[in-house]
Amino acid sequence: MIDQKELKALISLIDDEDKSVINHVTEKIVSYGRSIIPFLQEELRETDNPLVRERLQLLLKDMNYDDILSKLKAWVESENQDLLKALWIIASYEYPSLTYESIYKELEQIYYEAWLDFRYDMHPFDQVKVLNSIIFKKLNFKADTQNFHDPENSMINDVLFNRKGNPISLCIIYMLVAKKLKLPVYGVNLPNLFILTYKNSRFQFYINAFNKGLIFSKADIDNYIGQLKIEKKPEYYEPCNNVDIVKRILRNLVVAYTKKGENNKTHDIGQILGVFE
Repeated sequence: MIDQKELKALISLIDDEDKSVINHVTEKIVSYGRSIIPFLQEELRETDNPLVRERLQLLLKDMNYDDILSKLKAWVESENQDLLKALWIIASYEYPSLTYESIYKELEQIYYEAWLDFRYDMHPFDQVKVLNSIIFKKLNFKADTQNFHDPENSMINDVLFNRKGNPISLCIIYMLVAKKLKLPVYGVNLPNLFILTYKNSRFQFYINAFNKGLIFSKADIDNYIGQLKIEKKPEYYEPCNNVDIVKRILRNLVVAYTKKGENNKTHDIGQILGVFE
């Protein structure tokens, strides 16, 4: 249980000039764990002291960062490696108050919209056309071609809210909804482009969520790789795992923050990416 009186007393000392006092106060506050973050955020909103504000912001950032590292390490070591959970953890870097439940609820709504028009006796092409109609026409998800490298395009909550994203974020939403419909849809790690494959014992074809769910074939991937003048690799045609997907999202964020000149964030995400190495 949080002792609010003790916490307020500790926060009142956070602008002390003595470094040893600051270190002691910080360690004591951190020892409460993540549960006190909402309390610290409230104190941050109420304070008029610039130094207290600055130190609380730094403390909250450090606590959130440590929590993200801890959660992602646990995710890597877990058996099921739930993709949505990893996306929520990554998004909490920018949005510490974001809840897993809020993201899950949004995806459930998209699934429900698709489920209303979905039939399991359809040909796989027709199943994909239903998903395309719901996601790209009815719900108006689209490719963000104007601000391709915006960090928001890698934050699952922003993509769900703004209805736009980069190739991998749009593919992820598409894939998660498809999985809820029990469709064999998986991510594929192409160079410079993330796509999907519909693959079962009878069919395999590919889906480009960045181009409104365009269906294409293995021959089209052959042509794409030929244009890039690179060696063909099996992973350019077959499903990748959730770890590969999360690593690619983090690499996209490194590029995004670098292009914005936000070097501290570039460093943070680089460190978070190190969890997977």
